[in-house]
Amino acid sequence: MGILSDVDIKKAIKKKEILIEPMPPEDCFGAGSVDIALSDVFYVRKKSLFFKKIVDASTTTFEKFYNKVIANSIVVKPGECILALTYEKLMLAPNMCGWIQGRSRFARLGLTAHVASSFIQPGSHNRQILEIVNLSPVPIRISKGLRLCQIIFERTDSKAKVPYSKKGRFSKQ
Repeated sequence: MGILSDVDIKKAIKKKEILIEPMPPEDCFGAGSVDIALSDVFYVRKKSLFFKKIVDASTTTFEKFYNKVIANSIVVKPGECILALTYEKLMLAPNMCGWIQGRSRFARLGLTAHVASSFIQPGSHNRQILEIVNLSPVPIRISKGLRLCQIIFERTDSKAKVPYSKKGRFSKQ
């Protein structure tokens, strides 16, 4: 169907096809996206894994790989990958999906907002996990409330038969 403009996003919010809790301030709405903030929940790679020569991706889950940290801010070292939970909870109708994208002001510092899983499934009902990597040569501090990423919304041609909130692996995060 197509990507939603700011006008379409606000109409979809009014029709409850998109719910964002808490609702971001008006200045977070761009021409075709909504800026989303970091919460105080971060996941940092376990130090014990640095000594392993090989980690088997088929048997290692992110819970085995990362320690949960609650903090107002965290420093991302050069080359480091951390996970962060968004402050806002996103709920999408079964005919609505989204894409997490970084914001250019942070990309220009060498900070990515997500590595590979940018797609938000139709019918999602959760906070998003961001895969943040510092590609710069210097440590970068990120803080709770920082609007690190944006979400672009798209309406699908039909409703998902089984929404992500009913069967998705990370649907309860």
